[in-house]
Amino acid sequence: MPERIALLGSTGSIGTQSLNIISKYPERFVVEVLIAGNNIDLLIQQAHKFQPDSVVIANPDHYLQLKEGLYSTNIKVYAGNEAIEQVVTSSTVDVVIASIVGYSGVRPTIAAIKAGKKIALANKETLVVAGEIIGRLVRESGSIIIPVDSEHSAIFQCLLGESGNPIEKITLTASGGPFLNLSEEMLKNVKPCDALKHPNWNMGCKVTIDSASLMNKGLEVIEAKWLFNLTPEQISVIIHPQSIIHSFVHFADGSVKAQLGVPDMRIPILYALSYPERLQSDLPRLVLKDCKTLTFSDPDVKKFRNLTLAFEALKRGGNMPCILNAANEMAVRAFLDEKIGFTQMPEIVEHTMEDSLFSPSPDLDFLEATDRSARETALRFINNLQKER
Repeated sequence: MPERIALLGSTGSIGTQSLNIISKYPERFVVEVLIAGNNIDLLIQQAHKFQPDSVVIANPDHYLQLKEGLYSTNIKVYAGNEAIEQVVTSSTVDVVIASIVGYSGVRPTIAAIKAGKKIALANKETLVVAGEIIGRLVRESGSIIIPVDSEHSAIFQCLLGESGNPIEKITLTASGGPFLNLSEEMLKNVKPCDALKHPNWNMGCKVTIDSASLMNKGLEVIEAKWLFNLTPEQISVIIHPQSIIHSFVHFADGSVKAQLGVPDMRIPILYALSYPERLQSDLPRLVLKDCKTLTFSDPDVKKFRNLTLAFEALKRGGNMPCILNAANEMAVRAFLDEKIGFTQMPEIVEHTMEDSLFSPSPDLDFLEATDRSARETALRFINNLQKER
């Protein structure tokens, strides 16, 4: 029987690429549930093509339009966050692809973990915000998390067969984004359209902006801590503009393992879905003789301060990563709306981290309150920045 998949965030970049993979293996995977936030037209198209058992739109305002768009089908239609949490726990779901971007993906992912589902995790915010809680829930429920991010997928693959062998550290690679070689002065004048031109990866708007500011790598650092049970001192970042080597694991004996491949997110998506198998695919192959140059350098944390702020949040722990994430989501939205400049995003994050209530051991309710409060703090600072422009 094919594995039945619930796709959280079906209309986003990871969601659409996941459906591309699923469509190639009808004997292995079937879409059981499609879940989206607001993109009602694309969700209706996807539902007609894949004929899931049910679809859910997070925004209840779109429920009637979704219902009408699927009137001629037998597909069940739901709306709202509670419905999302309910469908991912259904006994008819085997695998949940968690690809909703941002904090909104945390609750449904937790619901799926509690239900013992296999999770293909592309929503890094889940572990950034609630890593300690997630770890405990995974142990209690028997759920398994397979990372979809290319860097964490690389680490995961490098660690297979290494049980009991001490890890010295890991190194996450970063492309450096479109502004790698710009000066600090030039960064003050870049526009959202410039930041959205990632040199290697096909990603959604929010993740692409995070990549340009190196916040994406900062969030991945925090995520790696919880995925692989590491200390902050065991995680490093290196700039690798070609995006061929996706990450390294350094072992206690001096050996280093790395995972290589072309920069195509469908490869780690397929691996997460098929694990522990590797399925034959028609995806692009890495041709080593065409890799004329592979370069590496330390990240410029003076120019890209978000990476430093992420390490600081990780070391402080508690609800600080939640504060960092909330402030960053607000900063990215303000930048995309051209309300602030690119270099003001770390200012917003830093201010919010300094001006928020810290808790060393928050529960989920406290984290939700933290998220709301941090967004309000960030928004006030954004409004003040606008007045000064």
